[in-house]
Amino acid sequence: MSDLEARIDRLESLDAIRQLVSKYALSLDMRDVDAHVNLFAPDIRVSRDETGRPALKIWLDAMMRDQFTGTSHHIGNHIIEFDDPDHAHGVVYSKNEHETPREDGGTDWVIMQMMYWDNYERMDGVWYFRRRLPCYWYAADLNQPPVGELKMRWPDREPYDGAYHELFPSWEAFWKNPPKDGATPEVAAPAPIGEFLKTMRAGAPDPKIRVR
Repeated sequence: MSDLEARIDRLESLDAIRQLVSKYALSLDMRDVDAHVNLFAPDIRVSRDETGRPALKIWLDAMMRDQFTGTSHHIGNHIIEFDDPDHAHGVVYSKNEHETPREDGGTDWVIMQMMYWDNYERMDGVWYFRRRLPCYWYAADLNQPPVGELKMRWPDREPYDGAYHELFPSWEAFWKNPPKDGATPEVAAPAPIGEFLKTMRAGAPDPKIRVR
């Protein structure tokens, strides 16, 4: 592949991955479960013991019927970086709304801010999700802003933390290291091209945050 062909391939791949993320939101919100699971690699891991699209369909169908009357996922900022021509990873913001039934027969309107850490793979010319790691900042009823600790506040569940800032060590370092009065701060060198996320992650491997 010539340099020009490689650059065109990279542009087409970027667009295909962005389309993949948008298709995820639309198929999920419209409950087209087949369209949704076909966005994932055929051998996608669903649990410790289960892999494949049929297993993903079973899990997704049950979750969407039991937990939500309706949903709307709004895709935001998206950073994509390539490991090689057929593998990439990325971070994408998502602002979501959920009509959520309660055990007492009522309904909450839960708003959520989150991001996904994604791994993408191209197979036979088509880009798929290899993995999606959801990282949540908050989930709360529309009328109850999630101020304070334990911002994940679903109906009929105890509040918990959502593992949102843990992806990036800069969050903890920022609060632990306030500027010194009168000192000229040091500024690190810019991240190399194509390594913005790797640099922000301080070279750590792909995250494995446990979420509920």
